[in-house]
Amino acid sequence: MTTFVLVHGAFSNSFLFAPLQAELALRGHRSAAVDLPGHGFEATYARSYQAPQDLAELGAVPGSIRGVTLADNAARVIETLERAREHGPTVLLAHSRGGATVTAVANARPDLIDRLVYVSAWAPVDLEVGAYYAEPEMADVDAAALMGALVGDPAELGLLRTNFRSADPEVLGAFKEAFLADGTDEEFLTALNTFQPDENLDVGTSADRAQADTWGTVPRTFVRLEDDTSMPLAMQDRLIREGDALTPDNPWDVRTLPGSHLMWLVRPGPAAELLGDLTVPDSPRR
Repeated sequence: MTTFVLVHGAFSNSFLFAPLQAELALRGHRSAAVDLPGHGFEATYARSYQAPQDLAELGAVPGSIRGVTLADNAARVIETLERAREHGPTVLLAHSRGGATVTAVANARPDLIDRLVYVSAWAPVDLEVGAYYAEPEMADVDAAALMGALVGDPAELGLLRTNFRSADPEVLGAFKEAFLADGTDEEFLTALNTFQPDENLDVGTSADRAQADTWGTVPRTFVRLEDDTSMPLAMQDRLIREGDALTPDNPWDVRTLPGSHLMWLVRPGPAAELLGDLTVPDSPRR
């Protein structure tokens, strides 16, 4: 039986995959959601992050994710794949920033993966992930609005820290627009409360871009999210074109789901149905 190994994005964790995993299980599919280092129950939640908040103190509290690298993330996923592989084929899925980790994994251990799935996720080919934000396809993404909840100095903390428990209506409005503009206010606040305040700084170098002779040998699917404002369709389509140009004999299988950056996880039925079509009953890569 195929195992879906699920890799979360920035400031997230395995908890956000729970509704999708329930849908997959009810359709007869195995899945394992990974917490990258410093995420999930390894995360730092300072008392100053609780209510009432003390933002000055929060901006100085050390975080467990300090010093975590992209290589650390990749090692965690490889360990999970090695264990899952004992039971059958594996489909490795990434969302958002998790794509950088999954790309590094596929560069290092393509033998462990029967299919890659990127759901509006970074699949860097021509540039490093950070450099894409300066490209025309990201011009409509209001990064400054999202910085309104940034706490502390990233250089001093050695990490990014965001106050997702802010009550500022402008900050909350920017978050909703970026993550779940098509959801209800209740769905948005519930999703936001699964986020953790800290994220690591390392998203890789040129060495971590997709490599044709490793990453490029694995069958891959890109799931476009057509209403995503965090990674607009123009950028999703650019990543698809770059991947196809890198390995024209192994092009992307492209699928599309309606909805925003998080809607496929908040209401996961359509995503689970799509993923069920990608199972690997008998993989020649094993």
